[in-house]
Amino acid sequence: MKALTESATLEMTRKSRELKEQGIDVITLSIGEPDFDTPSDVKDAAIQAIQENFTHYPPVPGIAELRKAISEKLIRDNGLAYKPSQIIVSNGAKQSIMNALFSLINEGDEVIIPAPFWVSYPEMVKLASGTPVIVPSSVETDFKISPRQLEEAITPYTKAFIFSSPCNPSGSVYTRAELKAFAEVFEKYPEVMIISDEIYEYIRFQGEHQSIAQFSEIFDRVILINGLSKGYAMTGWRVGYMAAAQWVADACNIIQGQYTSGSCTISQAAALKAVSTNPADSAELQEMVRQFERRRDLLYNLLSEIQGVKPNMPRGAFYMFPDVSYYFGKTDGVTMVRNSYDLCLYLLAEAHVALVSGDAFGNDECIRFSYATTEAQISEAVRRVKQALARLQ
Repeated sequence: MKALTESATLEMTRKSRELKEQGIDVITLSIGEPDFDTPSDVKDAAIQAIQENFTHYPPVPGIAELRKAISEKLIRDNGLAYKPSQIIVSNGAKQSIMNALFSLINEGDEVIIPAPFWVSYPEMVKLASGTPVIVPSSVETDFKISPRQLEEAITPYTKAFIFSSPCNPSGSVYTRAELKAFAEVFEKYPEVMIISDEIYEYIRFQGEHQSIAQFSEIFDRVILINGLSKGYAMTGWRVGYMAAAQWVADACNIIQGQYTSGSCTISQAAALKAVSTNPADSAELQEMVRQFERRRDLLYNLLSEIQGVKPNMPRGAFYMFPDVSYYFGKTDGVTMVRNSYDLCLYLLAEAHVALVSGDAFGNDECIRFSYATTEAQISEAVRRVKQALARLQ
């Protein structure tokens, strides 16, 4: 436990909450949660499940109807054929990832993680007794690594590779050609498993979602992770799932059966309604994505006006990850900014805007903005940030 650290996202959310409790007007751009409500028909399905007393222990891997619906969703949306027995429903995608790591990793095994990465990946690898191997990128490469970088990171100890696309924290999206190039590398190393976190699948602003599982030569080695939290605005329902080779699914079924059993029956009933609905047919979900895109454009334009801030242009998710290293080594006469963490603390104290430092995501030159809030809040937050940064000399 001493080797693990608190989630930086949750830490900053906690700090901003403490200031709010003191009566300070804090704008929170640190949390990774859609500010939209769960679709009405999904909520109705949960209410009906309660009324029909769907309140007894569920099967460990998920109710049969939901696993079948997820199987059909994967064919409908992704062209991927998984049997229901290859699908494990968990208490959020985070547990799905942890199940996968527990099933694969022995002490000393290495897991390659492209940076920037979701804050929990390295800690989860360590929790499974593995060793994280970080591969860096920058705003100049759109926060993507190259096939050459990937291959250079592979050693005889490499057991897995984990990444997200669309990515948290950068919003970057790997193209089909880029994923194909990765697949060609993985073909040479049949002992390496690929954990593909696709939780932001539906929140993208151009083109169709591309999964690395589409390449038949590595299909059996891909562990596809997804869930309902982001695309369906169901963060509090805690439903995630994996689709994987049968031996991986069987192992995760055993693991989950020993430390949580199946996820909440009411949440699964809601999830069944959600995954059975094509997002293209949901006006609520389509409007959510349109609003995210407008907010992205607003935030990008506003940040581009600030001296020394280099924003990236996200293609998905609801985050922006600008390079702010221009301000390192500067001071307002009281506070010295040495790194991204110092800068986030400075902006929280002086601008009352809560952000997350890039060091938590594997890139200390950047900070993460979540634009899962209103356009008015985004505009006001950037105005405050701009004024506070101007005082740093």
